[in-house]
Amino acid sequence: MKLSIEVSRDDAKPEQGPARVGWFLTEEKGAVLFDAPERVASRGASRAHAKSAARCPAVVQMESRYFMVRCPYDLHLGFGRDKDGKAVLINRAGTSSTIRGNKIAQVVTLVSEAEWRYADRPTIQLALPYCFIADEPIYLTQLAAFAHYRTDPLPGTIFGGRFPLHIWPRPLMWAFEWHQTGKDLVLRRGEPLFYVQFETHDPARAVQLVEAARTAELMGYMNELAAVTNYVNQTFSLFEAAERLRPAKLLSERIRD
Repeated sequence: MKLSIEVSRDDAKPEQGPARVGWFLTEEKGAVLFDAPERVASRGASRAHAKSAARCPAVVQMESRYFMVRCPYDLHLGFGRDKDGKAVLINRAGTSSTIRGNKIAQVVTLVSEAEWRYADRPTIQLALPYCFIADEPIYLTQLAAFAHYRTDPLPGTIFGGRFPLHIWPRPLMWAFEWHQTGKDLVLRRGEPLFYVQFETHDPARAVQLVEAARTAELMGYMNELAAVTNYVNQTFSLFEAAERLRPAKLLSERIRD
């Protein structure tokens, strides 16, 4: 089914000019913790030489197509099992943690062991309020911050996903598979947490990221899609139904005073 698009800016067709993608937070509570997504760039790299890698068109093109989301929290976690053998997370920071102990469970969740992809790799999820939306067919891919060097490598891998953000706007989460359970997981506020990449029909088109307004139409549509993963296994099978419910226009740029 073809998505009907309402043109709202200078009567431009969706395929002309940059592809506009909106980002927003699902709620305003604690919004100051969450930085705006940033375009990936080699900051501080030398461009003095004409043949510098920092000036290579292929490198510049690649970097321009990834946007980075920074970690909003400081976390120092260990993995263990209680006296009954149940998998548990351990707050290694203890009383020195920047997050109150009774709030950590609201931020990070250890997925039920029956749902792990591999029996020896615990899965944790970091809840985040970041959402993306577009008014033309665009796919979002979430992936690791592969261009960021860590002096203390993560003891596992993150796994993201790919979905059509124009009909399936949903809060992203950071999902992590813990390969080395004997090694602690340390996340630092402000460090790159993950990247997002946007795919359009024309791979040569640039992407313009703007802050989106949380309009009544957008939030109402998201409410119609909310929590369906609790009731079906293959949410992609709902895309056609979601497209029928979708208002023609969901992306309105937020104008701050």
